[in-house]
Amino acid sequence: MTKHVAIIGAGVVGASAAFELSKDPSIKLTIYDEGTGQGTYAAAGIISPWLSRRRNKKWYRMVKEGAAFYPGFLCDVMGGDAVSPFVYRNVGTLLIKKKPEYLREMLAIGEKRRLDAPEIGDLKILSSEEIRNKIPVYEGSDSALWASGGARVDGGKLVDLLLHTAVENGATLIRKRAELAQTGDKYTIRADESDQLFDSVVLSSAAWLPMLLEPLNYEVDIRPQKGQLAVLELTDFETGSWPVVMPQGEADIIPFEQGRVVIGATHENDQGFDLSIDESKVRTLIDETAGSFSQQLSQAKVSNYRSGTRAYTSDYAPFFGEVPGLPHAYAASGLGSTGLTAGPLVGKCLAQLVQGIPPELPVEDYPIGQYVKKRDR
Repeated sequence: MTKHVAIIGAGVVGASAAFELSKDPSIKLTIYDEGTGQGTYAAAGIISPWLSRRRNKKWYRMVKEGAAFYPGFLCDVMGGDAVSPFVYRNVGTLLIKKKPEYLREMLAIGEKRRLDAPEIGDLKILSSEEIRNKIPVYEGSDSALWASGGARVDGGKLVDLLLHTAVENGATLIRKRAELAQTGDKYTIRADESDQLFDSVVLSSAAWLPMLLEPLNYEVDIRPQKGQLAVLELTDFETGSWPVVMPQGEADIIPFEQGRVVIGATHENDQGFDLSIDESKVRTLIDETAGSFSQQLSQAKVSNYRSGTRAYTSDYAPFFGEVPGLPHAYAASGLGSTGLTAGPLVGKCLAQLVQGIPPELPVEDYPIGQYVKKRDR
């Protein structure tokens, strides 16, 4: 018997769930995504969750297992072929700090974490000269902690790959805004006056989840956060093999192929869903992030700006699971700036819930009922 399943929201979580569900011959899959403001399309992510001092063990388990999930997941997506380095590449991570004692502390933490996360790879504190051997434009004097297992991913290219593969597998992609209603034990989705009925739905609309569930009388503990990035051009260098850099401050340095280096992102609260580019704010971000790293990088031409919206809960913890009071409706949100690290694994977990399979992450550790609640009438 065919099960009709819809996914609303095709960022990294929804696109990953779509890929997994599109492989199931018993499922007829429809994906809805308006394509406006999605955080994934703006994002360039560092897959290196091990070098964090955040103490939330459940969050760390999600991102640690999310990082370990990537290589096998992409191998599955590619049918055993190598994924394009424009999408994902293992290049290593450099954590740069001014205080040597901080690097020694993070080295000890990393070595301990490597016992159950061997994908961290080699760990070593590098001198400024050793950093320059990896990134020739580095002009600083600070040392860095090197983790060879770090990787980087282009969010937009990853989502395009996943959706393309899902459509090739038979899924239908509808680029329209979707509205959700409950119809008995099924769900009606309306897009431009066209209604379709589904047995199960996956709600992966990130910061837009509150608006999607509000007509069903739910309140959702999610707020949007704006992130702006800049793409710089270093035309005299082949940057594809350069490691990603986590300097001091809120932004990262993420080199890609063909001389492109992404600087970002800002973390802007109370901006709603505003996607406009504030060039002065991004310029400040570039100066603060790249200025002490490399004047050559700081002065490079800005070829492009990106802006997107992240989703955060009030306690910064992610959640996923079946929506309370809505049987066979599953949602995830609150991944924030770690969405690209954890998103593919969370998407698979949502797909497993649709299929009646125990998810790879324990759903009780990420309780949706704490963040998604039915209003009292």
